[in-house]
Amino acid sequence: AQDLMNTPLLKAFDLGKEPQAVRKAYGGDFGQMCLLSRRLVEAGVPFIEIGLNGWDTHNNNFEAVKNLSGSLDTGFGHLMKDLVERDLLKDTLVLWAGEFGRTPEINAGNGRDHWTKCWSVVMAGAGIQGGRVIGETDKDGMEIRNRPVPVQDYFATIYKALGIDPEKK
Repeated sequence: AQDLMNTPLLKAFDLGKEPQAVRKAYGGDFGQMCLLSRRLVEAGVPFIEIGLNGWDTHNNNFEAVKNLSGSLDTGFGHLMKDLVERDLLKDTLVLWAGEFGRTPEINAGNGRDHWTKCWSVVMAGAGIQGGRVIGETDKDGMEIRNRPVPVQDYFATIYKALGIDPEKK
């Protein structure tokens, strides 16, 4: 425990070591978590999770998503840029996902509820082929129309990117 508390790797948590311009470019709280994540990847941390709470937009969906998307775009964009520029993305799997989608229809509170039939995931790095869209919904986003991806295939893709045999028990 003493070694863990005194490791020189703790310096990864000191965002003050980053130039002010970099910290500002990453944006607010979520952006600072993205910057910290980049620093943790550089320090060799194998698994990192960042949360951006608030996507449960049962009310006032449009204003909430606009604000959340601004935070997400700024922080995530800079994280991806830094990972590419530092040649870290090839060995880093980045997942951007939630546990389900949102209803295509707007509810009485001008919001969107939980929708398990269709949802989106962004995957990058670790050998994932970029620039592709897999699957398609009908015009209303109610049902999967083309090339559904079962959860087990999603996880198999993650395992393969991490060098884990998805067939091994």
